Amino acid sequence: MGREFIELFDEWSSSYDETVAGGEVEYKEVFHNYEHILETVVNRSGKTVLEFGVGTGNLSEKLLSKGKTVIGIEPSKGMREKALKRNPQLELHDGDFLSFPKLDKEIDTIVSTYAFHHLTDDEKDTAIRHYSQLLKKDGKIVFADTAFLHESEKIERHEKVKKQGYLNLLKDLQTEYYTTLEVLDDIFKKHDFEVSFEKLNEYVWLMEAVKK
Repeated sequence: MGREFIELFDEWSSSYDETVAGGEVEYKEVFHNYEHILETVVNRSGKTVLEFGVGTGNLSEKLLSKGKTVIGIEPSKGMREKALKRNPQLELHDGDFLSFPKLDKEIDTIVSTYAFHHLTDDEKDTAIRHYSQLLKKDGKIVFADTAFLHESEKIERHEKVKKQGYLNLLKDLQTEYYTTLEVLDDIFKKHDFEVSFEKLNEYVWLMEAVKK
């Protein structure tokens, strides 16, 4: 459920912001238009937001600056420390997509960026089922993450990255649980969401799901 990557997150916490700013050539395309991606998620969000995979707090900062109430969930201690240093007013808890403290507020939006791929497809299904129970009618899930149109596109991307010599990125794409829009579409619809997808860069799709 993503917890197997915590050690990696802790190590990455010191350089994550440099990576998303385009400081690592291998990941430049992955984080292309990063600020726009965050702003798109913020603009699609409601007033009371549950954020998974807070990381160093980049999305949280933008949500809070818009006057939204934010409850953050982040499994990495290193990331939590960074996020709280940036956003001392943030309500932030140790947890992950599947295991997090009971909420004392009614939320209208669940958000995440660059994190849902830490779950297997079965775990994604379990998570969305839980969120369907958590959200009321017209509540929303707004995720931005790497996904692929279909399995053949995923294979093509692996080959392209290999030819580019981006072996760290290739390992990432092969190790984590990046899925397809078809799988995601089925999961959201199965749990009573109407979902739409919008491509934001060569890797990242916006997933906006509204509870029916």
